[in-house]
Amino acid sequence: MMLGGSRMFFPETRPYVEGDGVYLREPQMSDYKEWAALRGESRSFLEPWEPRWAKDELSRETYRRRIRYYYRDARQDVGYAFFLFRSSDNALIGGLTLSNIRRGVSQSCSLGYWTGAPHARQGYMTKGVQSVIWFVFDVLRLHRLEAACLPENKPSAALLVRTGFQYEGLARRYLKINGVWQDHWLFALLNDDPLP
Repeated sequence: MMLGGSRMFFPETRPYVEGDGVYLREPQMSDYKEWAALRGESRSFLEPWEPRWAKDELSRETYRRRIRYYYRDARQDVGYAFFLFRSSDNALIGGLTLSNIRRGVSQSCSLGYWTGAPHARQGYMTKGVQSVIWFVFDVLRLHRLEAACLPENKPSAALLVRTGFQYEGLARRYLKINGVWQDHWLFALLNDDPLP
């Protein structure tokens, strides 16, 4: 199925999205070594923007629990996790999550993402977010996609604006990042908003 330049597949009922030089698929246990290596080498780059890392953050057992959590959320249609890969060499670039899917009168969800340090600011996550937008609106049929970032995270805010999100305001002490409740800028994209 073509989705505005992205293609969507459900091999064995698991979502897979092809984008412009990248693809998104559900994390698997076989990704553990590459994921742990990329996250480990990117730790100092990622920690300022994420919840505090657990002592066993990169252990195989913690990763296994994470995978079970992702699969459960997808089965229940309350969240979807993707790893972002470069198409040319299948290198893991980062990850995107769609969480807190709300049906009924809301029809919305929240977007989170991370990029490994070696791949930052090369346009891969922009392509990943563009691809996941199609999944949210054309496959999940949601009305609203929300995202938040720390005000000092200018690259993340620029990525959101670049992919069509609109700034909606400041949420005080919105998320606990690296152990501290911090203010966040709120962004949203609606299914009928013009895309760049």
